[in-house]
Amino acid sequence: MIWFLIVLAGLFLAAGTALAYVVGSLGVFMFWLTDNARYLAILPQRIFSQIDVFALMAMVLFILTGEIMNRAGVTNKLVQFSMSMVGRFKGGLGHVNILTSVFFAGVSGSAVADAAALTNTLVPAMRKQGYTNRYACAVTAASAIIGPIIPPSIILIFYGALMQVSIGGLFAAGIVPGLVLAAALLIANSIFAHRHNHPGGKSESLPPFLKSLRQALPALTLPVIILGGIVFGIVTPTEAAALAVVAALAAGAFYGGVNADVFFKSLARTAMLSGSIFIVISAAACAAWIGSLEQWPQRIATLVTESGLEGIPFLLLVNAIFLVAGMFMDVPMALALLVPLFGPVCIAQGVDPIHLGIMLCLNLTMGLSTPPLGGCLIIVSAISGENYWKLAQAILPFMLVEVGVLLLITLVPDISLYLPKILGF
Repeated sequence: MIWFLIVLAGLFLAAGTALAYVVGSLGVFMFWLTDNARYLAILPQRIFSQIDVFALMAMVLFILTGEIMNRAGVTNKLVQFSMSMVGRFKGGLGHVNILTSVFFAGVSGSAVADAAALTNTLVPAMRKQGYTNRYACAVTAASAIIGPIIPPSIILIFYGALMQVSIGGLFAAGIVPGLVLAAALLIANSIFAHRHNHPGGKSESLPPFLKSLRQALPALTLPVIILGGIVFGIVTPTEAAALAVVAALAAGAFYGGVNADVFFKSLARTAMLSGSIFIVISAAACAAWIGSLEQWPQRIATLVTESGLEGIPFLLLVNAIFLVAGMFMDVPMALALLVPLFGPVCIAQGVDPIHLGIMLCLNLTMGLSTPPLGGCLIIVSAISGENYWKLAQAILPFMLVEVGVLLLITLVPDISLYLPKILGF
Protein backbone atom coordinates (compact mmCIF):
# COMPACT_ATOMS: atom_id res chain seq x y z
CA MET A 1 0.00 0.00 0.00
CA ILE A 2 2.85 2.39 0.83
CA TRP A 3 4.45 1.74 -2.55
CA PHE A 4 1.09 2.40 -4.21
CA LEU A 5 0.91 5.81 -2.48
CA ILE A 6 4.46 6.64 -3.56
CA VAL A 7 3.65 5.76 -7.18
CA LEU A 8 0.41 7.78 -6.95
CA ALA A 9 2.34 10.75 -5.57
CA GLY A 10 4.78 10.49 -8.48
CA LEU A 11 1.90 10.55 -10.95
CA PHE A 12 0.40 13.63 -9.30
CA LEU A 13 3.78 15.38 -9.44
CA ALA A 14 4.16 14.47 -13.11
CA ALA A 15 0.72 15.97 -13.72
CA GLY A 16 1.87 19.26 -12.24
CA THR A 17 0.38 19.11 -8.73
CA ALA A 18 2.20 21.32 -6.24
CA LEU A 19 4.77 19.38 -4.20
CA ALA A 20 3.44 20.76 -0.89
CA TYR A 21 -0.03 19.29 -1.52
CA VAL A 22 1.40 15.92 -2.54
CA VAL A 23 3.70 15.70 0.49
CA GLY A 24 0.97 16.84 2.90
CA SER A 25 -1.57 14.36 1.53
CA LEU A 26 0.95 11.54 1.55
CA GLY A 27 1.83 12.39 5.16
CA VAL A 28 -1.83 12.20 6.25
CA PHE A 29 -2.30 8.83 4.53
CA MET A 30 0.84 7.55 6.25
CA PHE A 31 -0.81 8.19 9.62
CA TRP A 32 -3.55 5.76 8.65
CA LEU A 33 -1.25 3.16 7.18
CA THR A 34 1.05 3.12 10.22
CA ASP A 35 -1.87 2.93 12.69
CA ASN A 36 -1.17 6.43 14.04
CA ALA A 37 -4.48 8.00 12.97
CA ARG A 38 -5.26 8.99 16.58
CA TYR A 39 -2.54 11.64 16.36
CA LEU A 40 -4.28 13.43 13.49
CA ALA A 41 -6.52 15.25 15.98
CA ILE A 42 -3.61 17.39 17.14
CA LEU A 43 -1.96 17.77 13.73
CA PRO A 44 -3.14 21.42 13.37
CA GLN A 45 -1.44 22.28 16.65
CA ARG A 46 1.74 20.54 15.49
CA ILE A 47 1.71 22.49 12.20
CA PHE A 48 1.13 25.79 13.98
CA SER A 49 4.06 25.11 16.31
CA GLN A 50 6.31 24.76 13.26
CA ILE A 51 5.12 28.08 11.81
CA ASP A 52 5.08 29.99 15.10
CA VAL A 53 8.83 30.70 15.00
CA PHE A 54 9.99 34.26 15.60
CA ALA A 55 12.94 33.98 13.21
CA LEU A 56 10.56 33.35 10.29
CA MET A 57 9.38 36.97 10.59
CA ALA A 58 12.83 37.98 9.37
CA MET A 59 12.37 35.79 6.29
CA VAL A 60 9.15 37.60 5.33
CA LEU A 61 10.71 41.03 5.85
CA PHE A 62 13.81 40.13 3.79
CA ILE A 63 11.52 38.96 0.97
CA LEU A 64 9.80 42.36 1.11
CA THR A 65 13.19 44.11 1.08
CA GLY A 66 14.21 42.23 -2.06
CA GLU A 67 10.92 42.94 -3.80
CA ILE A 68 11.19 46.69 -3.11
CA MET A 69 14.80 46.84 -4.30
CA ASN A 70 14.01 44.80 -7.42
CA ARG A 71 11.30 47.26 -8.44
CA ALA A 72 13.22 50.42 -7.47
CA GLY A 73 15.88 50.33 -10.20
CA VAL A 74 18.74 49.18 -7.96
CA THR A 75 19.97 46.55 -10.44
CA ASN A 76 21.08 49.08 -13.05
CA LYS A 77 23.15 50.99 -10.48
CA LEU A 78 24.85 47.80 -9.32
CA VAL A 79 25.56 46.81 -12.93
CA GLN A 80 27.19 50.19 -13.63
CA PHE A 81 29.33 49.90 -10.50
CA SER A 82 30.37 46.35 -11.40
CA MET A 83 31.20 47.48 -14.94
CA SER A 84 33.48 50.22 -13.61
CA MET A 85 35.39 47.58 -11.61
CA VAL A 86 35.79 44.58 -13.94
CA GLY A 87 34.55 45.73 -17.36
CA ARG A 88 38.11 46.33 -18.59
CA PHE A 89 38.99 42.62 -18.46
CA LYS A 90 38.51 40.03 -21.21
CA GLY A 91 34.96 38.70 -20.97
CA GLY A 92 34.09 41.87 -19.07
CA LEU A 93 30.30 41.59 -19.12
CA GLY A 94 30.51 38.01 -17.89
CA HIS A 95 32.58 39.27 -14.94
CA VAL A 96 30.05 42.08 -14.43
CA ASN A 97 27.25 39.51 -14.35
CA ILE A 98 28.95 37.52 -11.58
CA LEU A 99 30.05 40.56 -9.56
CA THR A 100 26.57 42.08 -9.77
CA SER A 101 25.21 38.83 -8.33
CA VAL A 102 27.56 39.31 -5.36
CA PHE A 103 26.27 42.82 -4.73
CA PHE A 104 22.70 41.78 -5.41
CA ALA A 105 23.07 38.91 -2.92
CA GLY A 106 23.47 41.47 -0.15
CA VAL A 107 20.15 43.02 -1.17
CA SER A 108 17.67 40.26 -2.03
CA GLY A 109 19.04 36.94 -0.76
CA SER A 110 17.07 35.14 -3.46
CA ALA A 111 18.59 33.24 -6.38
CA VAL A 112 15.41 33.39 -8.46
CA ALA A 113 15.02 37.16 -7.96
CA ASP A 114 18.68 37.61 -8.93
CA ALA A 115 18.26 35.47 -12.05
CA ALA A 116 15.12 37.33 -13.16
CA ALA A 117 16.62 40.80 -12.62
CA LEU A 118 19.91 40.07 -14.40
CA THR A 119 18.26 38.22 -17.28
CA ASN A 120 16.18 41.34 -17.96
CA THR A 121 19.16 43.71 -17.82
CA LEU A 122 22.46 41.96 -18.56
CA VAL A 123 21.54 39.19 -21.01
CA PRO A 124 20.36 41.66 -23.72
CA ALA A 125 23.48 43.78 -23.13
CA MET A 126 25.73 40.71 -23.48
CA ARG A 127 23.98 39.66 -26.69
CA LYS A 128 24.38 43.16 -28.10
CA GLN A 129 28.11 43.10 -27.37
CA GLY A 130 28.62 39.78 -29.16
CA TYR A 131 28.09 37.00 -26.61
CA THR A 132 25.89 34.10 -27.62
CA ASN A 133 22.47 34.12 -25.98
CA ARG A 134 23.17 30.65 -24.55
CA TYR A 135 26.40 31.65 -22.81
CA ALA A 136 24.89 34.87 -21.43
CA CYS A 137 21.98 32.88 -19.99
CA ALA A 138 24.27 30.17 -18.58
CA VAL A 139 26.52 32.58 -16.69
CA THR A 140 23.44 34.41 -15.37
CA ALA A 141 21.80 31.25 -14.03
CA ALA A 142 25.09 29.99 -12.57
CA SER A 143 25.97 33.24 -10.79
CA ALA A 144 22.47 33.54 -9.30
CA ILE A 145 23.42 30.71 -6.90
CA ILE A 146 25.58 33.20 -4.99
CA GLY A 147 22.44 35.03 -3.82
CA PRO A 148 21.25 32.69 -1.06
CA ILE A 149 24.75 32.11 0.38
CA ILE A 150 25.93 35.68 0.95
CA PRO A 151 23.68 37.21 3.62
CA PRO A 152 20.95 38.17 4.04
CA SER A 153 19.71 34.74 3.04
CA ILE A 154 16.12 33.52 3.26
CA ILE A 155 17.32 29.91 3.07
CA LEU A 156 19.78 30.33 5.95
CA ILE A 157 17.03 31.86 8.09
CA PHE A 158 14.84 28.85 7.31
CA TYR A 159 17.63 26.43 8.24
CA GLY A 160 18.36 28.35 11.43
CA ALA A 161 14.70 28.17 12.46
CA LEU A 162 14.59 24.42 11.77
CA MET A 163 17.79 23.56 13.65
CA GLN A 164 17.66 26.30 16.29
CA VAL A 165 21.02 27.69 15.10
CA SER A 166 22.14 31.31 15.45
CA ILE A 167 20.99 33.31 12.41
CA GLY A 168 23.82 35.79 13.02
CA GLY A 169 26.34 32.94 13.03
CA LEU A 170 24.93 31.56 9.77
CA PHE A 171 25.04 34.99 8.15
CA ALA A 172 28.67 35.46 9.19
CA ALA A 173 29.50 31.97 7.93
CA GLY A 174 28.03 32.61 4.48
CA ILE A 175 30.29 35.53 3.55
CA VAL A 176 33.58 33.73 2.82
CA PRO A 177 32.01 30.70 1.01
CA GLY A 178 29.96 33.11 -1.12
CA LEU A 179 33.06 35.06 -2.09
CA VAL A 180 34.97 31.82 -2.80
CA LEU A 181 32.14 30.72 -5.08
CA ALA A 182 32.18 34.09 -6.87
CA ALA A 183 35.97 33.91 -7.32
CA ALA A 184 35.70 30.40 -8.81
CA LEU A 185 33.05 31.56 -11.29
CA LEU A 186 35.12 34.62 -12.24
CA ILE A 187 38.10 32.35 -12.99
CA ALA A 188 35.89 30.04 -15.06
CA ASN A 189 34.46 32.97 -17.01
CA SER A 190 37.98 34.27 -17.67
CA ILE A 191 39.06 30.88 -19.02
CA PHE A 192 36.02 30.69 -21.32
CA ALA A 193 36.55 34.31 -22.43
CA HIS A 194 40.09 33.60 -23.64
CA ARG A 195 39.16 30.22 -25.11
CA HIS A 196 36.16 31.53 -27.10
CA ASN A 197 37.46 35.08 -27.68
CA HIS A 198 34.65 36.83 -25.82
CA PRO A 199 34.35 40.63 -26.07
CA GLY A 200 35.95 42.97 -23.55
CA GLY A 201 39.35 44.37 -22.78
CA LYS A 202 41.20 47.59 -22.13
CA SER A 203 39.58 49.33 -25.10
CA GLU A 204 36.14 48.94 -23.51
CA SER A 205 34.24 52.12 -22.71
CA LEU A 206 33.65 52.15 -18.94
CA PRO A 207 31.54 54.27 -16.60
CA PRO A 208 33.55 56.47 -14.18
CA PHE A 209 34.32 54.54 -10.99
CA LEU A 210 33.61 57.30 -8.45
CA LYS A 211 30.36 58.35 -10.10
CA SER A 212 29.05 54.77 -10.31
CA LEU A 213 30.12 54.14 -6.71
CA ARG A 214 28.24 57.23 -5.55
CA GLN A 215 25.10 56.11 -7.40
CA ALA A 216 25.33 52.54 -6.08
CA LEU A 217 26.16 53.56 -2.50
CA PRO A 218 22.55 53.54 -1.18
CA ALA A 219 22.15 49.93 -2.34
CA LEU A 220 25.58 48.91 -1.02
CA THR A 221 24.74 50.20 2.47
CA LEU A 222 22.00 47.58 2.91
CA PRO A 223 24.33 44.63 3.62
CA VAL A 224 26.29 46.83 6.05
CA ILE A 225 23.10 47.69 7.95
CA ILE A 226 21.94 44.09 8.06
CA LEU A 227 25.22 42.34 8.83
CA GLY A 228 26.65 45.01 11.08
CA GLY A 229 23.52 45.16 13.21
CA ILE A 230 23.26 41.39 13.63
CA VAL A 231 26.94 40.49 13.99
CA PHE A 232 27.69 43.18 16.57
CA GLY A 233 24.57 42.41 18.56
CA ILE A 234 22.89 45.78 18.02
CA VAL A 235 19.70 44.25 16.61
CA THR A 236 18.14 40.82 16.26
CA PRO A 237 17.78 39.30 12.76
CA THR A 238 14.10 40.25 12.73
CA GLU A 239 14.87 43.84 13.74
CA ALA A 240 17.61 43.97 11.10
CA ALA A 241 15.11 42.79 8.50
CA ALA A 242 12.69 45.55 9.51
CA LEU A 243 15.51 48.10 9.23
CA ALA A 244 16.36 46.66 5.80
CA VAL A 245 12.78 47.35 4.62
CA VAL A 246 13.09 50.97 5.77
CA ALA A 247 16.52 51.27 4.11
CA ALA A 248 15.15 49.72 0.90
CA LEU A 249 12.37 52.31 0.81
CA ALA A 250 14.92 55.08 1.40
CA ALA A 251 17.22 53.76 -1.34
CA GLY A 252 14.27 53.39 -3.70
CA ALA A 253 13.24 56.98 -2.99
CA PHE A 254 16.83 58.07 -3.71
CA TYR A 255 16.67 56.37 -7.12
CA GLY A 256 13.18 57.73 -7.74
CA GLY A 257 11.70 54.26 -8.19
CA VAL A 258 9.41 54.01 -5.15
CA ASN A 259 5.75 54.97 -5.26
CA ALA A 260 2.47 53.60 -3.91
CA ASP A 261 2.07 51.18 -6.83
CA VAL A 262 5.56 49.71 -6.34
CA PHE A 263 5.04 49.37 -2.59
CA PHE A 264 1.66 47.61 -2.84
CA LYS A 265 2.89 45.28 -5.61
CA SER A 266 5.87 44.41 -3.41
CA LEU A 267 3.53 43.68 -0.49
CA ALA A 268 1.31 41.50 -2.67
CA ARG A 269 4.26 39.55 -4.05
CA THR A 270 5.70 39.13 -0.54
CA ALA A 271 2.37 37.81 0.75
CA MET A 272 2.19 35.31 -2.11
CA LEU A 273 5.76 34.05 -1.67
CA SER A 274 5.49 33.90 2.12
CA GLY A 275 2.20 32.03 1.90
CA SER A 276 3.70 29.45 -0.44
CA ILE A 277 6.64 28.94 1.93
CA PHE A 278 4.34 28.49 4.94
CA ILE A 279 2.27 25.93 3.01
CA VAL A 280 5.51 24.05 2.34
CA ILE A 281 6.41 24.21 6.05
CA SER A 282 2.95 22.91 6.98
CA ALA A 283 3.13 19.98 4.59
CA ALA A 284 6.67 19.15 5.67
CA ALA A 285 5.63 19.36 9.35
CA CYS A 286 2.99 16.70 8.69
CA ALA A 287 5.48 14.39 6.99
CA ALA A 288 8.19 15.10 9.58
CA TRP A 289 5.88 14.27 12.47
CA ILE A 290 4.91 10.86 11.12
CA GLY A 291 8.62 10.36 10.51
CA SER A 292 9.43 11.12 14.15
CA LEU A 293 6.59 8.85 15.35
CA GLU A 294 7.96 6.04 13.20
CA GLN A 295 11.52 6.89 14.35
CA TRP A 296 12.89 7.47 10.84
CA PRO A 297 15.83 9.64 12.08
CA GLN A 298 16.84 6.92 14.52
CA ARG A 299 16.63 4.31 11.76
CA ILE A 300 18.83 6.45 9.53
CA ALA A 301 21.32 6.84 12.39
CA THR A 302 21.30 3.06 12.88
CA LEU A 303 21.90 2.46 9.17
CA VAL A 304 24.81 4.92 9.22
CA THR A 305 26.30 3.25 12.27
CA GLU A 306 25.96 -0.22 10.76
CA SER A 307 27.43 0.94 7.44
CA GLY A 308 30.52 2.23 9.22
CA LEU A 309 30.37 5.62 7.48
CA GLU A 310 31.73 8.43 9.63
CA GLY A 311 33.21 11.88 9.17
CA ILE A 312 34.04 12.90 5.59
CA PRO A 313 32.63 9.77 3.85
CA PHE A 314 29.29 10.31 5.58
CA LEU A 315 29.26 14.03 4.71
CA LEU A 316 29.94 13.15 1.06
CA LEU A 317 27.00 10.72 1.14
CA VAL A 318 24.76 13.42 2.63
CA ASN A 319 25.95 15.84 -0.07
CA ALA A 320 25.03 13.33 -2.77
CA ILE A 321 21.56 12.83 -1.28
CA PHE A 322 20.90 16.58 -1.03
CA LEU A 323 22.25 17.20 -4.56
CA VAL A 324 19.77 14.70 -6.00
CA ALA A 325 16.95 16.09 -3.84
CA GLY A 326 17.73 19.63 -5.01
CA MET A 327 17.22 18.58 -8.62
CA PHE A 328 13.59 17.60 -7.96
CA MET A 329 12.37 19.51 -4.89
CA ASP A 330 11.87 23.13 -3.89
CA VAL A 331 14.63 24.29 -1.54
CA PRO A 332 12.30 25.02 1.44
CA MET A 333 10.60 21.63 1.03
CA ALA A 334 13.91 19.77 0.80
CA LEU A 335 15.21 21.59 3.88
CA ALA A 336 12.04 20.93 5.88
CA LEU A 337 11.97 17.22 4.98
CA LEU A 338 15.64 16.24 4.94
CA VAL A 339 17.35 18.44 7.53
CA PRO A 340 15.40 16.96 10.49
CA LEU A 341 16.38 13.50 9.24
CA PHE A 342 20.08 14.00 8.53
CA GLY A 343 20.96 17.10 10.55
CA PRO A 344 20.93 15.46 14.01
CA VAL A 345 22.94 12.50 12.71
CA CYS A 346 25.61 14.83 11.26
CA ILE A 347 25.80 16.87 14.46
CA ALA A 348 26.06 13.66 16.52
CA GLN A 349 29.13 12.82 14.45
CA GLY A 350 30.74 16.13 15.42
CA VAL A 351 29.82 18.34 12.45
CA ASP A 352 29.38 21.97 13.46
CA PRO A 353 25.71 22.97 12.83
CA ILE A 354 26.78 26.29 11.27
CA HIS A 355 29.17 24.57 8.86
CA LEU A 356 26.45 22.01 8.10
CA GLY A 357 23.97 24.80 7.32
CA ILE A 358 26.26 26.49 4.80
CA MET A 359 27.09 23.17 3.15
CA LEU A 360 23.48 22.00 2.84
CA CYS A 361 22.09 25.37 1.75
CA LEU A 362 24.71 25.76 -0.99
CA ASN A 363 24.05 22.17 -2.02
CA LEU A 364 20.29 22.60 -2.35
CA THR A 365 20.59 26.03 -3.98
CA MET A 366 22.66 24.47 -6.76
CA GLY A 367 19.52 22.48 -7.61
CA LEU A 368 17.97 25.75 -8.82
CA SER A 369 20.35 25.64 -11.79
CA THR A 370 20.11 21.93 -12.57
CA PRO A 371 17.44 20.07 -14.55
CA PRO A 372 14.76 18.81 -14.51
CA LEU A 373 13.13 21.39 -12.18
CA GLY A 374 15.78 24.11 -11.78
CA GLY A 375 13.92 27.30 -10.86
CA CYS A 376 16.67 29.63 -12.09
CA LEU A 377 16.95 27.74 -15.38
CA ILE A 378 13.19 28.02 -15.90
CA ILE A 379 13.17 31.76 -15.15
CA VAL A 380 16.19 32.54 -17.35
CA SER A 381 14.89 30.36 -20.18
CA ALA A 382 11.41 31.92 -20.07
CA ILE A 383 12.67 35.53 -20.03
CA SER A 384 15.45 35.11 -22.60
CA GLY A 385 13.70 32.69 -24.96
CA GLU A 386 16.61 30.24 -24.79
CA ASN A 387 15.74 26.53 -25.07
CA TYR A 388 15.61 25.03 -21.57
CA TRP A 389 17.58 21.86 -22.30
CA LYS A 390 20.22 23.62 -24.38
CA LEU A 391 20.64 26.08 -21.50
CA ALA A 392 20.98 23.16 -19.07
CA GLN A 393 23.75 21.77 -21.28
CA ALA A 394 25.52 25.14 -21.49
CA ILE A 395 25.52 25.63 -17.72
CA LEU A 396 27.17 22.25 -17.05
CA PRO A 397 30.79 23.58 -16.91
CA PHE A 398 29.78 26.20 -14.36
CA MET A 399 27.95 23.57 -12.31
CA LEU A 400 31.10 21.44 -12.21
CA VAL A 401 32.95 24.47 -10.82
CA GLU A 402 30.25 24.91 -8.18
CA VAL A 403 30.41 21.23 -7.21
CA GLY A 404 34.16 21.70 -6.73
CA VAL A 405 33.51 24.66 -4.42
CA LEU A 406 30.94 22.60 -2.49
CA LEU A 407 33.51 19.83 -1.97
CA LEU A 408 36.07 22.41 -0.83
CA ILE A 409 33.64 23.86 1.72
CA THR A 410 32.73 20.35 2.90
CA LEU A 411 36.35 19.25 3.34
CA VAL A 412 37.61 22.52 4.85
CA PRO A 413 35.10 23.62 7.55
CA ASP A 414 37.23 26.65 8.47
CA ILE A 415 36.15 28.36 5.24
CA SER A 416 32.67 28.60 6.76
CA LEU A 417 33.65 28.87 10.43
CA TYR A 418 36.50 31.41 10.29
CA LEU A 419 34.34 34.54 10.58
CA PRO A 420 31.84 33.09 13.10
CA LYS A 421 34.73 32.10 15.38
CA ILE A 422 36.30 35.57 15.18
CA LEU A 423 32.93 37.21 15.89
CA GLY A 424 32.12 34.98 18.84
CA PHE A 425 29.49 32.67 17.32
